[in-house]
Amino acid sequence: MSAIDEGIVREYFEQNGFLVRQARKYQVQSRRKAAEEEIDLMVLNPAWQRGTRKPDFFLFPNELPFVHRAIVAVKGWHTGVFTPGMLKSSPEIFSFLQKNVLKEAARFFPPDAHEDPAGALTKILVLPSLPTAEPFRSQSVELLKQSGVDAILSFRAMLLDLIDKIEINQNYSKSDTLQVMRLLKNYDLLKDTQLDLLTERDSATPVRRVRVVS
Repeated sequence: MSAIDEGIVREYFEQNGFLVRQARKYQVQSRRKAAEEEIDLMVLNPAWQRGTRKPDFFLFPNELPFVHRAIVAVKGWHTGVFTPGMLKSSPEIFSFLQKNVLKEAARFFPPDAHEDPAGALTKILVLPSLPTAEPFRSQSVELLKQSGVDAILSFRAMLLDLIDKIEINQNYSKSDTLQVMRLLKNYDLLKDTQLDLLTERDSATPVRRVRVVS
């Protein structure tokens, strides 16, 4: 996973009011990851309210208020689609769901006897995309849920939300990710257009999409 992938996820949660902690600053390559190294990000929503429902499986900005605290695994495999076959043949996708990893995560999110059970730790997987055709899409969703994933976020949805919120008259000097997006938007290399994300949300809900101008 590249730093830019994790940076996009961090910016997305921070722009939506979350506190974000990066579990590690180094890349593990020549050995097996320790439990705490399977977690890419940990997020906490200080505005979460007790008694609210659990978030939907497909996370969009309107579902984020229902996320209290979560561990996030980022899989920036941008040339791939998470088909049922890929999910079955790639057990490393679910490494962050192992019991020892979740036990380690509990150290960062100590239990509180006064918390609502609905505010339990949410396990979020960030991925590029799912199949658009049935039954493969439903099969992928079912496999993810059976493996213990509580919610998924797509890079497409996050980028759309970030670009929509960026103001070209703001200097995002403290974030390379947002500053690059701002410059592309400022020089008309990115344009906002209305489009329904039929593959990821209700077709009746209009969202923002990016069009690249040649």
